[in-house]
Parts: sequence; structure tokens; C-alpha cells
Amino acid sequence: MNSHEIRISVRTQYLPEQSDPDNRQFAFAYTVTIRNIGTTPVQLIARHWHITDGDNAVQEVRGLGIVGQQPLLRTGEQFEYTSWATLPTPAGTMRGEYFCVTEDAHFFQAPIAEFALVMPRTLH
Repeated sequence: MNSHEIRISVRTQYLPEQSDPDNRQFAFAYTVTIRNIGTTPVQLIARHWHITDGDNAVQEVRGLGIVGQQPLLRTGEQFEYTSWATLPTPAGTMRGEYFCVTEDAHFFQAPIAEFALVMPRTLH
């Protein structure tokens, strides 16, 4: 087991009540679960997202923390949060990375695998 290793999983949901397809506004919620499976405490410091819409336009989002927090995860602990994104198309993808630091000041990046944002009944 790596001393600094986190596992990231994502669930998505289309938000019809927040969307306006006639005006090219498609809203999606995504819930991220971050679990420390390493042997040392890890703090999430910042994030970087690549959001790609169905027209292949990419928006990058960077910032400190996640949902206003910089959670410290001890071995076996997890942090879960929900955020949202809007796209001008009914489908797109997101991927990114978290910037983390261990308690002994080792910095590392934790990749977030690409996941789909898809309005129901738009893919065949």
C-alpha cells in the first residue's frame, strides 16, 4: 500500500429543474467520494477540472479547496461532497485532479478519472 493514496469515485445526475434546454443550459450534479486508502493522513488543498461539452469546448476550473473546505483525511476516512456544472449541450465530460499534501509535507496530485454528464434519453 502506498503511504499517500486516495480513491475517488463520482456519481452524476441530470438536474431538469435547473436546466433550460431551449436556451442551451443543461445542469448536472456530481457527487464525489474521496477515501484515504494510504497509510498517512492526507489533506486536499486545491482542485483542477477540465469540463468538456458536446461541441468539444473545454472550460478549466481551478481553485483552493473543494466546496469551501480543505478536508484532512486520516487513513480509512472519506469525504463526500456534491457540486454542479452547467453545459451548453445535453452531454459532456469532466476530468481533473486534486492537489494534496501529506502530514509530512509531501505534495502529490490525485487524478480524477473522466466521467460523463448526460441528459437522460440523449444517447442511443
